[in-house]
Amino acid sequence: MGFTFNGVHSKDMKIKARLTSWQASPAPRNAYEIVPGKIGIADFGCDSSERYIKISCNIYPQRKLENLIKALDDISAWLNPMEGLKQLVLDDIPDRYFSARLNTEIDCERILSSAGAFELIFICPDPNGYALTDESFTISQVGTQNITRAIGNIESYPIYQLKGIIDSSSASFIKIITNGDELKLTGRLSAGETLIIDSSLLTAKVVDSNGNVLRNGLPILDELNFPILNKGANQVKIEINSATFFELKIYSKSCWR
Repeated sequence: MGFTFNGVHSKDMKIKARLTSWQASPAPRNAYEIVPGKIGIADFGCDSSERYIKISCNIYPQRKLENLIKALDDISAWLNPMEGLKQLVLDDIPDRYFSARLNTEIDCERILSSAGAFELIFICPDPNGYALTDESFTISQVGTQNITRAIGNIESYPIYQLKGIIDSSSASFIKIITNGDELKLTGRLSAGETLIIDSSLLTAKVVDSNGNVLRNGLPILDELNFPILNKGANQVKIEINSATFFELKIYSKSCWR
């Protein structure tokens, strides 16, 4: 077993690594309140806390102590948490990645004259794992389309890329209705432009044919009702009025809890 962090595999850093435990689900973050005169507590539900990933590591014998120190220096630079979140992929779970950074010090125990052992603990502020090879769907006609997400085990926050023409009049709009939730698009969108809606970041932007950002896309959204895709069956409906619809590209951003 090994792992890849920021595109570099642990073997390339002279590390033998293995998972010693696995957090099957992140700890819940509960919302409780004490209500005077009521027995027990009031439960206002919960959401997910961060995820921690623990990896036990050994450094292959390096012949000389100075070589061991050099290897540890390289590892310290590679895993520098001050560089921010990077993509972490575990060999034992090769279908997904986590956005992670190192959460503790690297404290190496010298087990031979030129070999060592240590534990790495990564923190994932977003506890979900995301598909390395994801599903995408293309809708090119007005009406109702059924799409099925086969990857992941929870709902996902997709990226929508819409191509069409909407003029600046109040009568011109395109509606995207995802599983009954309506997203109405009003405001100017010209031929050759693409409106990109990112549900996970709660942002929208308009880009040109070369991908250059032209302007903020949030004013085009009548309400900030970002789409969510279910695991399994989904229904997407396109409606237009005094507008032209070319294509809707959906990137699922499938994930696991």
